[in-house]
Amino acid sequence: MSEKERLSASVDAELLAAGRAAVSGGHAENLSAWVNEALARQVDYDQRMRAFDEFLAAFEAEHGEITEEELRETPRRMRAEAIVVRSGRIGRVA
Repeated sequence: MSEKERLSASVDAELLAAGRAAVSGGHAENLSAWVNEALARQVDYDQRMRAFDEFLAAFEAEHGEITEEELRETPRRMRAEAIVVRSGRIGRVA
């Protein structure tokens, strides 16, 4: 297990209440554990977003910038290419 270090921080009252509710509901061992888990999730999220930014930059460097029009068109194209399975029937989206 990693070394622990004391922290003093100001937290929004509603977030603190949520943490205390998680502890009293048995969803966290204690408030410190709850905060530690939240910070770990944030670190993971930040790392994933940095990796996505790097991927996107590399993709656009190779294929060109993704335009707003392409972003708007993508859901329509995905629906047109989708295969729907409903009550044993397989077919294209109308």
